[in-house]
Order: sequence, then structure tokens, then C-alpha cells
Amino acid sequence: MASVPRRGVLKGLPLAAGAVVAGRASSAHAGTPFPQPPTRTVRPRPRRLETRLTVGFTEQRVPGVGTVLTRTYDGSLPGPTLRVRPGDSLHLTHVNALPPNLTPAHHDLGMNVPHGFNTVNLHLHGMHVAPTADADNVFRSFEPAASGKAATSWSSVVDIPLNHPAGTFWYHPHHHGSTATQLLNGLAGVIIVEGDIDAVPEVAAAKDIVVCINELKVSGGKVPDLTSETTYEDITSTFLVNGAANPTLTIAPGEVQRWRIVNAGALTTLYLTLDGQQTHQIAADGITFTQPVPVTAFQLPVGGRADLLVRGGEPGTYRLTAGGVPQPLMTLKVTGARRTMALPTRLPGRPTTLPEPTRKRSLIFRSYENVFSGDFRNAYRILGDGETPPADPRAARTDPQWGRFRPDYVNHRVRLGQVEEWTVTNDSHRHAHHPLHLHTNHFLVTAVNGRPLATPVWHDTVGLPPHGSLTFRLRAEDFTGRSMVHCHQSQHEDEGMMQIIEYVR
Repeated sequence: MASVPRRGVLKGLPLAAGAVVAGRASSAHAGTPFPQPPTRTVRPRPRRLETRLTVGFTEQRVPGVGTVLTRTYDGSLPGPTLRVRPGDSLHLTHVNALPPNLTPAHHDLGMNVPHGFNTVNLHLHGMHVAPTADADNVFRSFEPAASGKAATSWSSVVDIPLNHPAGTFWYHPHHHGSTATQLLNGLAGVIIVEGDIDAVPEVAAAKDIVVCINELKVSGGKVPDLTSETTYEDITSTFLVNGAANPTLTIAPGEVQRWRIVNAGALTTLYLTLDGQQTHQIAADGITFTQPVPVTAFQLPVGGRADLLVRGGEPGTYRLTAGGVPQPLMTLKVTGARRTMALPTRLPGRPTTLPEPTRKRSLIFRSYENVFSGDFRNAYRILGDGETPPADPRAARTDPQWGRFRPDYVNHRVRLGQVEEWTVTNDSHRHAHHPLHLHTNHFLVTAVNGRPLATPVWHDTVGLPPHGSLTFRLRAEDFTGRSMVHCHQSQHEDEGMMQIIEYVR
């Protein structure tokens, strides 16, 4: 079968896709200065970042939106940016200052009904770190204190290996049952791992800018908890960049800036277009390319990241838009004296080859509508190899256990160092938006809908083509223990579209 050319990668994967929205534009709210989240960095000796992250309700005043009561890290939306390097350690104290849960920790109707909206934990999305103990362990639960008691706290110690890739990552809670609600409050922050790419002269000369996109579901001045299948369907999403609605960033003609774009939402894939500028992508999901790739539009699934080098064009006002979102996400003002800044020709990217696989797996992401009674009628399942078995094989379709997350059931055991090939099919109909996310290890996408890519692409989060398939190769390395693969449309995840992977020697 003929291979897809490099530009075909950009049309078929979360690197780039979607209809172009052209033309200059402004918005009623354009003009808000472009904010950057507060940054926390390591101490030089020892190389350790010690910090506290407090989760609590705060009122955010968002120009163009109003006052919103929302769950935040340290009162900031998004949370603080954490800057580290390979070999560093993260020592985090988590304080849960949220009120007690109104729903029990484990809902009477089962694990896969949203619940425990004030219980949090920590996931370091895309990080290649231990998934066990007090590190990137999403099986932990940081419960709120009982009424009238002092806020509770937990500790995480995360050692970042010396071979960790330099790039853009992020953190957010991953307590099963409450992830969607908490992400739609804006409970997320960016992690930057510095390293080899930052020493490339043309990259080092570019201004380093975080573009963290949060998706909020605001109704009546707050984000409601996910208490029924349709809670969020009739609420228009509010998209903020670094906590602001359509802020304005300034760039000089000819100036090159490095944008670290993070889709830190919960529900919506973003089809992004920046008009009027010369734009090159240099990394996806924290993995650097071997050379810059020109892009005009790109698809960013929930949880995905893209690093861009943006060169200012002709003076004027331009916009970053997302298909289907009525307002620009941000405005770019090109102004000032012309500058001359170069783009790199080569980058220290990871090789895009893996040996032939010694094992193959096939997974199916499938949603069923109206199979249950009550407030959550749909079933979101991962079927195929390793599927969670039904309690009653005679009634599998309506069995609430079949193909859905079970915390005591290991769906896949993957040996370290062994190359596997996974083919993941999306055969859902109405609810067909399923971004696949794998914890702990990146994977190399090699084919879309059975068509090999001329240049495979490394990812940790990738959108499954509706009624199509993706094929990738995986070589798990360094860390043993239980981890996750799941749909990062977080409502689907909370309702069971998740499996356990155990990495073994």
C-alpha cells in the first residue's frame, strides 16, 4: 500500500488537521494583555523542586466572561508552571481544601458513574516517570477533610530520569469519577522539561511562551458537577488561554517566538489555525521532531500538546481560532521594528523507527447509547484484546462491568523492552470522539486507517479517526507497575472507557 507523504501526517494526526479559518479579525474582548502562569523552578543544590499545590474553590474574574467560582490550584487558572530538567526531583505537597463530597467515594451504582467530585490526586500527563508509590500514581485518592476539620495533605516524590525527553507536559487530577468535572473547572497546569532542544541557538533565541487552553463549562457563575449524562451538553464551552478570554500577544515583524500549546480541556478536540504568520511545528506531546515542519492548521486532541515556532508577519492584528468555536482563542498583534531571526534546520529529535514487533494487540473503542437506566444511560467501553469480561456473558451488552474500567482487573501485561504493535479501532457512532492516551510511555504512530505514514510520529495522546483506526508501536522502558490506557474525552473516561496496563520485566 502506498505510504502517506509527510504532509499527509499533518492532515491525519493530532499534529495538524481541520479546516482553515482565514482572515484578520478582532473580538469585543481582544486587548486583554497576554498573561503567563506563575512559574516555579528547581533549587540548584540539590536539583529539587519543592512546592505546595492547594486545591480549593476560588472566584476568578475573567474579562468577557464575568466572575466564576471554580476549583483551582493555588487560586490560579491555570495552575503554576513547573520547570524542571532531567535528573531533577519533584517534591510536591498536595493540600485538598475542598469541602466534603456530597456523593460517596464509590457511587452506589458502580465505579463507572461520576462521583467524588472533591476527591483529587495527581497525574503528570506525558511524563516518563514511575507510575507507582508516591509518584505518577493515579490509583491514589486525596480526600477532602470532614466538615469542620483542617484541610488534608499528601506528598508526591517524582524522580525525573536522566533520559527524560525535553518538552512540554502538563499535570491534572486523575481520580476516576471526577476527572471531567475537575478539568472543566480549569484544574490543570503546565510542566516544562528543559534539555537538548533548548540549546539549539534559534530555539534559545525565541521568546518561550506558554499557551495553556482551558475549557470551562460555566452555568450560573460556576461549573456544575457531572451528575447526569447530559449535564454539559447544553452549556456552551468557555475557552480561556492562560486564564483569559481572547488575550492579545504582541510580536514584531520577523520575530520568532516559541509557543507551547496545551489542550488542557476535558471534552473538545481543537482544530487550530493561526492566520497570517509563518508557523513551524517542532514537537508533539513533548517529543522533538528531527526538523521543523511548516503547518497552516493543526488538530490538538484533549490532552495533546504542540510546540510551534511562530514568525511575525506583516503588521496587523491576527487571530488563533478553533473550528466551531465562535470567538478567537487569542489575538496576535504584529507591531514594532522589523527583526531578523532565523529558524533551525535540524533538531535533536527522537528517531522515528522501532524494530519489528514481537506481539500484536487489537483494541476497539465503542460507545453504546441508552443501555442503562438512571442518569447515566450510555456505556463507554474498550473491547478486543484484554477487555474486561462481563459478569454475565449471556447479557454482555447491558452488563455494566463488560469492557469498562475495573480497578482490580489488569487488562494488559506489557514486558519492558519488548516491541508491540497495537491497532486501535474507533467504531462508535454518535459518541465517536475518542482521543487515546497512554500513561508512562510514548508510542510511535505508524499508520492511519491502515495506510502507513511516510514519517511515523511519537505521541502519548492521539485522536482516533471516527469509524477508523490507528496503528502504533510501543516499547515500554524503565518503569514497572500498574498504569493506564484510556479515552481522554474525560466524561467517557469517568464512565469507564479505561483499562489497566501492568508493565512487567
